[in-house]
Amino acid sequence: MKVDIENQVCDGHRLKWLVAAGLAWLEQNHEKVDQLNVFPVPDGDTGKNMMLTLRSAYREVSGMDESEVGIVGDAIAHGALMGARGNSGVILSQLWQGFAESIRGLDSFDAPVFAQACQSAVKLAYRSVTTPVEGTILTVAREATEAVVRHSELYQEQNLQKLLTVMVDAAQVSLKGTPDLLPVLKKAGVVDSGGQGLVYMLQGMLRLMNGEAVLRPNGKVPVTDTHEWQEALEPEDAEGYGYDVQFLMHGQALDVDAIRTDIDAMGWSTLVVGNERLVKVHVHVHDPGQPLSYAIGLGASIDDVVVENMQDQYQHYVEDRLARQFEDGAERKLNEVGVIVVASGDGLNTLFAQDLQAAYMISGGQTMNPSTQDFLAAIDSLPHNKIVLLPNNKNIVMAAQQAASLARDKDVRVVPSRTLPQGISAMVAYTNVAHSDNIEEVITAMLDSLRDVTSAEVTMATRDVEINGVSVRAGQYIGLLDGDLVVSGDDLYDVLQDVLSQAVDEDSELITLYYGSELDTDSAQALVDRLATRFQDQSVELVRGDQPLYPFIISVE
Repeated sequence: MKVDIENQVCDGHRLKWLVAAGLAWLEQNHEKVDQLNVFPVPDGDTGKNMMLTLRSAYREVSGMDESEVGIVGDAIAHGALMGARGNSGVILSQLWQGFAESIRGLDSFDAPVFAQACQSAVKLAYRSVTTPVEGTILTVAREATEAVVRHSELYQEQNLQKLLTVMVDAAQVSLKGTPDLLPVLKKAGVVDSGGQGLVYMLQGMLRLMNGEAVLRPNGKVPVTDTHEWQEALEPEDAEGYGYDVQFLMHGQALDVDAIRTDIDAMGWSTLVVGNERLVKVHVHVHDPGQPLSYAIGLGASIDDVVVENMQDQYQHYVEDRLARQFEDGAERKLNEVGVIVVASGDGLNTLFAQDLQAAYMISGGQTMNPSTQDFLAAIDSLPHNKIVLLPNNKNIVMAAQQAASLARDKDVRVVPSRTLPQGISAMVAYTNVAHSDNIEEVITAMLDSLRDVTSAEVTMATRDVEINGVSVRAGQYIGLLDGDLVVSGDDLYDVLQDVLSQAVDEDSELITLYYGSELDTDSAQALVDRLATRFQDQSVELVRGDQPLYPFIISVE
């Protein structure tokens, strides 16, 4: 699905879907965020907290059929406040509160208003923290917003999708810089977990606007090797990390500023936000009863009380991380299933290796078929005891099967992908079970995925021929559908359109075109833009493949 921003504005319906996409992408990746937790304590649940906060926000609007963006924004902010969990969750709720305040009363917002609303969001989030710390989610939100404002003012930008792209790019850059601002992150060898959670939320929104899927993992988070993490995590306080206390206060004429001052005097990492009738409290203390008794003493009723022993969490975190560190990386992979993939082209190699978690890449394709020995060498080089071979070409399947039969002391299987789109579909399925030690589960998932995709290719004929009633002259473009010649012509766009007309049916939702090394990005994008007007019922996506000989390899799902 793709959310089009008609006339470059966002109404309530579109904002609702953007929140849903941000939540979906965060849900897919929240465990990766949890693995980064080191500040202010390694409680291991920042990703979960942010996910629950955003889930509560979306729950408020999931059943709404409201076009006025101001009403939807207020509902999102209220849901986020009610469901806010942890430091980063509360800050996230305040970002939504500031954003909602800026768009209140509007039917829709455009690019300049979006930039202003982001500024309001950051200002409120900073005000909600008693002692703002740089190198956290606050920094990532601020620097991403500053990039949006600069771009908006410099280029008078009216394209919301472009502004969100600028925001995501800047947020990723800011995230990478968080260890330079916060020494504890550098020592622990990670980026800020709250900032990473914010990046995932924004990425999900952008993926929806770009027509990309939001229901598959997004690769690895930036974690560096370090030997100082244990020292970095030791509590500075002789009494340890204490308790994380969170609760809601309900009352009349509650003074948020006074409550914030009083709560902050009791502990640290204080976050107190809300209004005269509802206040969300988050604080770290050594005596959890103190803030709770204080709230009751004010005559407020309290609920949604959460008390967590952070010292206990810290000790468990250190034990678990030491245990994981003790295991050699290769040893951990012994029981996981590794995948050896055949592909050619920098873009496709990056896609398979980085985004889709292939364990080993073999260069090969239509005119460069790897041998059985090439497969055996790759098998021997991997620490995995269980391996899947993904040939991605009908001419390579037999060599892969031969290698699997000759492999010794390892369980090697072949998923007989006959095209690159089939291979990509299989690897997307693999990422959902990537850490399984059950090779049968992995094989079943990958085999089932082969049926979900139709493959097409456009290349150039090397000789005159007539096949399947299609006459071809040397030098013409030809279109192949699942390996069969179906169209020829002198114009690349015409051949693309003709082969897609045969590949797309009423159930098709997504067309992905991987462009080859002979095309530059602008030329490929121009062709795809023309195709998008022809196939308006499908989302059309362009991806750099860099494959030789084939201007386009196409996947239809």
